Amino acid sequence: MANVKTILDTRRAKSDGNYNIIYRIIHYKKVYTINSGYSIPKLFWDGTKREVSTNHPNAKLINIKLFEEHYKIQHALLILDDQFTIEKLKMMLDGKSSDKAVDTFEVFANKLIKQMLDAKRTGNAIAYQAAVNRLIKYCGKDISFIELNYELLDGFIHHLKASGLKQNSIASYLRSIRAIYNKAIKHKLVGRAYYPFSDITVKVEKTPSRAISKEAIIKLNRIDLEVNSAPWQALQYFMLSFYLRGISFTDMAYLKHGNICGNRIEYQRRKTHKHYSMKLFSPAKEILNNFCSNGDYLLPILSNSITEDSVEAKKILLQWIKTTNKYLKRLSKQANLPISITTYTARYSFAQIAKQLGYSNEMIAEALGHEYGNKTTNIYLDRFNYKTLDKMHSTIIKFVIRD
Repeated sequence: MANVKTILDTRRAKSDGNYNIIYRIIHYKKVYTINSGYSIPKLFWDGTKREVSTNHPNAKLINIKLFEEHYKIQHALLILDDQFTIEKLKMMLDGKSSDKAVDTFEVFANKLIKQMLDAKRTGNAIAYQAAVNRLIKYCGKDISFIELNYELLDGFIHHLKASGLKQNSIASYLRSIRAIYNKAIKHKLVGRAYYPFSDITVKVEKTPSRAISKEAIIKLNRIDLEVNSAPWQALQYFMLSFYLRGISFTDMAYLKHGNICGNRIEYQRRKTHKHYSMKLFSPAKEILNNFCSNGDYLLPILSNSITEDSVEAKKILLQWIKTTNKYLKRLSKQANLPISITTYTARYSFAQIAKQLGYSNEMIAEALGHEYGNKTTNIYLDRFNYKTLDKMHSTIIKFVIRD
């Protein structure tokens, strides 16, 4: 990396006998100079301190200006790192540098967020935005990537803990910030030598089991609810998720009439883009028939006019999930369940019951659309065929609905 020193250029005097004060920059043994705009007689230069001697009448003012410019050059060199050229440096000092050279953390993060939104990766975009907002609020201003160091991150973590955030929420913010920093390194906005996460542990706490038993599911289904009421609707969505192999609420909301192919449901999961094909068993059919949506979608959650995967659609889904979870929490108390269930509990419960019935981790992982074990090895292994997964699916449903 280039380094800079403030020196008096004594190689030649000016016509008035003064010598220029310059900034000497060395990059891989190549020497470059930038004139400070100040010149003084040689006797007023302190070579040890690299500043104007105090006996010069304007020493204090000149030294302040020299220090400020030296800092600007040093900061620009840190940002440029291995991308240094004297032309780029001068452009940055003149305020004419390209966006790539001067992008701050927030500016660069906003570009990434826009790219995600354009690519319909709305969930990631919202997660990034939340992390960026938290960090900028903590800092009180936008920051450069050089300023985003260990000390700042450590203070940020302590601030989040003091604010009452749980460890997994903190880890989520840190993962997003780390991802942004890694992309900044690839875009040559900051050198890898300044990577601040080497000593930051982004740990996730293991949460208590969020699954419920067969008996708990039976209790829920025995609650007498008014048809089409909000609690009834929440329970219908929960059970539909379970009957569709733990499908996420978002994927469930996006299901269209065209996703039903004979007695199967075919769809692509939003999160992983993995293709799913599962048998549509009677309990799931009954729930879908309860809604009889006249729109494009099977469920009355999204309107036909919505732009799929847009920020608006994501906000609507998040509100639906929040409301559904509110009623599921009430139903949990009503049924005296050991935990408060959420829309995601259906997915955990499907997996736990499958494990209880003796199915392998590999088969359960494939049913849920997860990788299991070594991803490289998995490339060479045959996937379970639909009939095998359908049989497991059928066994789990029969096990739960049988009193």
